[in-house]
Amino acid sequence: MPADRQPYPSVWARPQRRRSEQPPLSREQIVSAALELLDAEGIDALSMRKLGIRLSAGATSMYTHVANKDELLELLVDQVYGEVEVPAADDPAGWRAAITRYAHSLRATVLRHPWIVSVLGETGVAYLGPNVMRQNEAILAAFEQGGFTLEAADRALNTVVAYVIGISTSEAAWLTTLARSGRSEQEWADSLWPAAEQAVRDYPRLRKLYAAQRNQNLSAARDDEFAGGLECVLHGLAARFSPADGLS
Repeated sequence: MPADRQPYPSVWARPQRRRSEQPPLSREQIVSAALELLDAEGIDALSMRKLGIRLSAGATSMYTHVANKDELLELLVDQVYGEVEVPAADDPAGWRAAITRYAHSLRATVLRHPWIVSVLGETGVAYLGPNVMRQNEAILAAFEQGGFTLEAADRALNTVVAYVIGISTSEAAWLTTLARSGRSEQEWADSLWPAAEQAVRDYPRLRKLYAAQRNQNLSAARDDEFAGGLECVLHGLAARFSPADGLS
């Protein structure tokens, strides 16, 4: 079916070719090579032409599987989400432990592939991908295990994902800047600190916070901040939606 005649311009809305019609170059090979390219060089490096050179393949071979770059990004987003640990059904540790592990895994996955934060809102119906669907189904089940109704579980899922992606977006941007600078996180902070101290000199609360953070391990501090914020999110969700948990 031509791309312009699809019910919706998405790789997930286009029927797949029968195995006998598949060309030698597979969808998996295309996605794998594109993922390596993005992880190495960032989102700006991705083009169908550059990918074709990397694969030693012509455009025709790739366009058999993806109509354009947007469809390729849908596949890439779903591939990345396939790395996220999803909660097991009826986790004996309870819903909070299951969602906590999921949230930490999602954050770690985003930070392994920092380019993804720049395309999450531009990937058509990426949420129809099989890995995203599998993940969402598992998370809904975990919340239901905690006494959430299905509707409340859906709202809780959206809240947790919004928190993780929001935090991870800032972290990914920071780590990308570091990678481009060629300096470590601590080296960058040390070089910036005199200007930061000067900037907060007239703001006593900020000055006190900055002074307390002066010798922190920045990576560990980011981990602690994420974990603390997540605990607050889950506590709020329990109080709002889980009669079996409440404010415990």
